[in-house]
Amino acid sequence: MYKATVIIKRRPKILDPQGKAVEQGAKLLGFNNVDHTRIGKYIEFNVNTDDHILAEKEVKEYCEKLLANPIMEDFEYSLEKV
Repeated sequence: MYKATVIIKRRPKILDPQGKAVEQGAKLLGFNNVDHTRIGKYIEFNVNTDDHILAEKEVKEYCEKLLANPIMEDFEYSLEKV
């Protein structure tokens, strides 16, 4: 079995309204040196196979078909044998 960790981020050229809202809140709280805030998603799940190649294939397809929006988001993942 493998534990997958996925990080999904908006592409750099895509506006991140949630990041902008957080950044504005930070400024109101006095964090004046903070800028370019981007908000992403962090996802963990298990892949029930002992075949590393199959686990990578499933994680990639899971991200491409369900977890990430291919038009606006990029993803990266890692696998850890458990």
